[in-house]
Amino acid sequence: MNSTSPAVTADPAAADLDELVASLVASRPSALPPENREKLASFVRGEHGELLGGIAGHTNYGWLFIAQLWVHESTRGQGLGASLLRAAEDEARRRGCRSAWLDTYSFQARPFYEAHGYRVFGELPGFPAGYRKYFLCKEL
Repeated sequence: MNSTSPAVTADPAAADLDELVASLVASRPSALPPENREKLASFVRGEHGELLGGIAGHTNYGWLFIAQLWVHESTRGQGLGASLLRAAEDEARRRGCRSAWLDTYSFQARPFYEAHGYRVFGELPGFPAGYRKYFLCKEL
């Protein structure tokens, strides 16, 4: 096989991924501001150190991306999820973000996010089969 024939791998080398990202970044228009990606996370633990809830994501280009938000079943409906979401949004505002986005599944928390001002801007039907993946955003 010559080097111009694509070969798909499930275990790419870290150096290859780094080179791909560096090449992509180098090809961006010069008018595009540099990335300023910063991680963001908050965790709430019980009196014995057990995880009761948490949120994680990052900020970049004036946007907050929420990658994970989870609350233990025993504490759901008590405001912990809303408190975690609010804390992440407040920190994002402090960092200069003006908007937030996330994705969730039809079997997860879409109504929760909509109750907190998020709106659907896209969806993937059949992801996975029998379900939908929703993309939501909100102005902060």
